[in-house]
Amino acid sequence: MQAMQNAPKVALVTGAARGIGLATAQWFLQHGHAVALLDIDAGTLHPAVAALAQPERTLALHADVRDPAQVAAAVAAVEARFGRLDVLVNNAGIAVFKPLRDTTFAEWRDVMATNLDGAFLCTQAAAPLMLKHGGGAVVNIASISGLRASTLRVAYGTSKAALIHLTKQQAAELGDVGIRVNAIAPGPVDTAMAKLVHSAEIRRDYHDSIPLGRYGTPEEIAAGIGFLCSDAASYINGQCLAVDGGFDAVGIGLPSLRAARGAA
Repeated sequence: MQAMQNAPKVALVTGAARGIGLATAQWFLQHGHAVALLDIDAGTLHPAVAALAQPERTLALHADVRDPAQVAAAVAAVEARFGRLDVLVNNAGIAVFKPLRDTTFAEWRDVMATNLDGAFLCTQAAAPLMLKHGGGAVVNIASISGLRASTLRVAYGTSKAALIHLTKQQAAELGDVGIRVNAIAPGPVDTAMAKLVHSAEIRRDYHDSIPLGRYGTPEEIAAGIGFLCSDAASYINGQCLAVDGGFDAVGIGLPSLRAARGAA
């Protein structure tokens, strides 16, 4: 029992093969945790875990967060390997960027199943293992699109708004047994996906609307996640932290006014 109490804390990160998820896994490794990295893309997951070069403290889990049986098996694998679970980061997510009238019901359901059902299933499966060792922390990765509406995001934005409310529901029910649940709402982040779908014009528009005048980095989002999971956030529960350079705070930026301010 003493050896288990002195064992490193364990984090499970979903959607961990790249981007924010991989940066989050790296943050926890740097801060002394063992990390289970879960992703549906085995071809990217296994090389990413190998590149971390810490086989004694990492576990690759090829699983689909939409499937209750696969989620349960993944959590069981974490327990079998590490014996405990202290942190869950529900990062797995997909996006469909289409107008409302062009979004099919199948696309709508796929986004909801991954972004919302996945966080529900993973938290439900992880909570009992967390409680075996006194509790833990869950962070759901929402989006600024869950806080404010935008074009082409009827499925994605709605799923993230629902995820923010799910965070509050989870916090209300799990807080009194020692599991804190919070959300991070990233603004525009310089991920591989953003590089693919954000044209130079889109990037320029975002820069004009963000007070810090730039995209965030996956490492900056990971630092926010790490904070919410740390003892420094021990009285924070049921909250959504926007890590967005001020994007949500200012609404729509007006480039002409920003230029005028700079010239004053």
